[in-house]
Amino acid sequence: MRALLFACLLGGAAGVALGQGQFNFGNRVTAAGIDAPFYLPGSVTKLEGPAYLAQAYLGLEAGSLTPVGPVLPFRTGAAAGYITSTSVTVGGIPGGTTVFVQMRAWEAAKGGIYEAAVAAGGIYGASAPLSLTLSEPPGVPTDMVGLQPFALIPEPTTLTLAVLGAAALLGRRRGT
Repeated sequence: MRALLFACLLGGAAGVALGQGQFNFGNRVTAAGIDAPFYLPGSVTKLEGPAYLAQAYLGLEAGSLTPVGPVLPFRTGAAAGYITSTSVTVGGIPGGTTVFVQMRAWEAAKGGIYEAAVAAGGIYGASAPLSLTLSEPPGVPTDMVGLQPFALIPEPTTLTLAVLGAAALLGRRRGT
């Protein structure tokens, strides 16, 4: 009986180990042709340092993405706008499965996770979802080929003020 229980547990552990895929979460991978820096809203200034964070979101469908892997700060100096590429292992989804992956970034002062920063009115942004096929560990992780540069979105109050200001200017021009 013990031998049967041990064999079942061992088989279950092997199934869990095999039921995972991986990808390389990074926005600058020169060997793969990826060069997608992230910028501040309406600017050519790249996100820099721990004031801005990024995390991968993954799902089997583009409309149902959930966070996976670590939350990473942006690099500094000449590497500003980029995160340190990190291999992310996805439990429960085997290598060879096609998934959708998105990179989300936000202002760290407004929250340690993306949803909190958005709710707190921080600046945030997300790449377009990419379709990629997870690789099987311990092989080389699949790169996020096709990732494009993007700028964060200004906090809603700033955006609202900009729209109201533009409307006031247009209204004033029409009145004169």
